[in-house]
Amino acid sequence: MRSETAMSPHPQPELRNHTLIVTVSSTDGRPVLDRRAYESLARTFHEAADNDDVRVVVLRGLSGCFCLGGDFSEFLDATKHQKLIAAVTDMFRTLATFPKPILACVDGDAVGVGCTILFHCDMVIASAESTFRVPFVDFGLVPDAATSILAPQKLGYAGAFRFFCLGDTLRADDARALGLVAEIVSEGSVEEATLGRARQLARKPVAALLQTRGLLKGNPAELCERIDQEISLFQQALQDDTTLRRLQRIARLAA
Repeated sequence: MRSETAMSPHPQPELRNHTLIVTVSSTDGRPVLDRRAYESLARTFHEAADNDDVRVVVLRGLSGCFCLGGDFSEFLDATKHQKLIAAVTDMFRTLATFPKPILACVDGDAVGVGCTILFHCDMVIASAESTFRVPFVDFGLVPDAATSILAPQKLGYAGAFRFFCLGDTLRADDARALGLVAEIVSEGSVEEATLGRARQLARKPVAALLQTRGLLKGNPAELCERIDQEISLFQQALQDDTTLRRLQRIARLAA
């Protein structure tokens, strides 16, 4: 299934009944996020924020895999770091300030940035086979997407420490017990279940829904400040020879 996923074309965002369905993948159809994918996601969310026809956004992955994280080749190429960091920062700031509900449809592995992006979603709905892992510390890196704030809020400090510092892989039921996953779909299509929740939200009075979400989320300025701090530390780590050797070794093993 993974080889078929890697060959799949990147689906374009699709608007259905006030729900914008967005696929998390590279533009050439791999289950990873590269610079162009970050730029595309940021652009899509910027446009969705200003489009009154969009009331809810659903993030989904490719068949059998939500997202395996960032593109390692860009981490290892110093000439790409400046544009990559700018694209990542813009995307996460856009997510942190996005005014409308975001639901995630997870079917399969969510790794690295493919997992941290979920912390910006209002609901994560997953298949029973899904797994979640954030191996940043193992790579010699720090987490991104303001998850150093969002993870303790959502998982509690002990849960966040276990998840990020030990790098444990969470099964769907573990992730639900910690609070990362809202619902597990054991039978039927997880995408249909997620779209069903999106339809429920899209039928709500718009102003009341957005105002209530905004009150629950709080001030995004702190998140944006932490995103900048995390990205700065991430960028410093990519300039460390020991970290680069570790990433090169991991990339060879994954090839």
